[in-house]
Amino acid sequence: MESGGAGVRALDYAFRDVLAADNIFSDISMAGKTDLQIVKEGLRKIGLSADNGYIPKILDSYLACLRTEILKSDKHLKPGVKEALDILRLQYDRYQLGLLTGNFEQGARIKLGSFGLNDYFLSGAFGSDHEDRNMLLPIAVERFRDITGSDFRRSDCIIIGDTPLDVACAKPYNAACIAVATGPYGMESLVAAGADAVVEDLADTEHLLDMLDLLEDRP
Repeated sequence: MESGGAGVRALDYAFRDVLAADNIFSDISMAGKTDLQIVKEGLRKIGLSADNGYIPKILDSYLACLRTEILKSDKHLKPGVKEALDILRLQYDRYQLGLLTGNFEQGARIKLGSFGLNDYFLSGAFGSDHEDRNMLLPIAVERFRDITGSDFRRSDCIIIGDTPLDVACAKPYNAACIAVATGPYGMESLVAAGADAVVEDLADTEHLLDMLDLLEDRP
């Protein structure tokens, strides 16, 4: 999704509110990082450590600001996202939809809620669960096992994301990754990152299903 800059503005406002610091994130890349990583980078930029007690205050302010900013932002879903979710939700006997994101969980739910997408995702793992994105897939898998009673493996997962960091978080667990070039990275960069499949967007849902079939059958 494209939140219309709501997340960046909310973080900037939170740093202004808590630390009287302006425009902290104008030159900090956020793509694929966890929110905790991003907040810590902002703190380092103004010479503060991450263990000074500011992070919970920043988080509270950020969430309050995000609830406002998401309503007035020029937000939109990327092509084919809603259609893909609709189709995959109907195939619950084959696929279970989870959310793996670097966003704090409450922040992710605010963003998803603005598009009416929260109910598509049974569970997942979030930036509030671990700072290291590469640690999120095992957390998500354990939650799904607890909820569904299914005994599936990490290598059974297929991650769909739009940054090299999304690709990287699949690799340690032999999970597959479909990379989508609707974010800040083009197809060449995503191929170079080692994605199992790369597409321009998710508009062609039949092609998405074909890719999922192929990745399901991989060794």
